[in-house]
Amino acid sequence: MIQISDTIQLEEISNDNFDALYSLMEEVYPAAYSHFWKDNGRWYINSQYSKENILNELSEKNADYYYVLFNGEKVGNFRILWNKELEGLNEKNIVKLHRIYLHKKVQGKGVGKAILQWLEDEAVKKQYDYIWLDAMDEQPQAFNFYKRMGYQYHSHCFLDFELLHDEVRKMSQVYKKI
Repeated sequence: MIQISDTIQLEEISNDNFDALYSLMEEVYPAAYSHFWKDNGRWYINSQYSKENILNELSEKNADYYYVLFNGEKVGNFRILWNKELEGLNEKNIVKLHRIYLHKKVQGKGVGKAILQWLEDEAVKKQYDYIWLDAMDEQPQAFNFYKRMGYQYHSHCFLDFELLHDEVRKMSQVYKKI
């Protein structure tokens, strides 16, 4: 268990405890993203949080995957890919924040900010220079949050998931020099 603050902890997701992740995401993901999908996000949850996919992600080298706990309750997940370059950013020592999903009930309570600060501190300790992530353009509160945290636009891509509505496919890659 990693103690970030009095109320926020990270618990490593492992082969022994990944099963709660699917149930957690059934609650967390639709609240924020169901309207992006023709099937309310079922395909995304079923594919990205399937046992097979999670075990595959847990086996990846240079990746860390955590539950986010607030006052001892699992309220989200957080995945880091160490040494994951961003195309077009000709720098070494880059970290990708691959996934961060937080339950709606903890938004605005400083959880995301504390996790990003912890990631920045860890990256500096490990001698990384940049952090980057994909941010959904059609999720303005998240996009603006990263901007307030010092992230800047780099490039964009478009998601090709068949069940995703066309108008929400754009994702911006944003980065921060730490």
